[in-house]
Amino acid sequence: MASRGEIPAAPAVDAGPDGRAETPSERADRNWDDVLQELRVLQTGTQILTGFLLAVAFQPAFDDLTDPQRAFYLVLLVLAALSAIIALAPVAMHRSLFRRLAKPDVVLFGHRALIGALATVGILLIGVVAFVFDVVLGFDPAWIAAASLGAAVVILWLVVPGYLRRHHSRKVDRS
Repeated sequence: MASRGEIPAAPAVDAGPDGRAETPSERADRNWDDVLQELRVLQTGTQILTGFLLAVAFQPAFDDLTDPQRAFYLVLLVLAALSAIIALAPVAMHRSLFRRLAKPDVVLFGHRALIGALATVGILLIGVVAFVFDVVLGFDPAWIAAASLGAAVVILWLVVPGYLRRHHSRKVDRS
């Protein structure tokens, strides 16, 4: 603690893996802002899908669904709710740990929750399209659509980022 007339010491600054000179608190704040932005993007899509699914049950054609289609619909509805719960969990944690100096833990939890939410949303997206294809065109086209979208999710969400991560790691190791 600085005595009267002395300038308090500046917080320790270190260069993180990305080369930014920032305090651990500044890094946690920046990372939390990134998590919140990603949550906003994810939450919008999830809310739209959830609204669509909720509206389906109140349409006159809902009575025409087969029992397996109704069961699949209910699974999709639960997935939509689960994805929203997972995506909102970091916000709830931030509120409960507010001013407890736990932001790095909240950021790490937020990162993990976002991965879980992306997984549930990926399954939900594939499932909703498969559901619509099943109702409109039948079971076989629904499986083709689901497999195609599943491949797109795996390639764009796992394979390409994994490749870029390995490529970037090699560049960092060489420097």
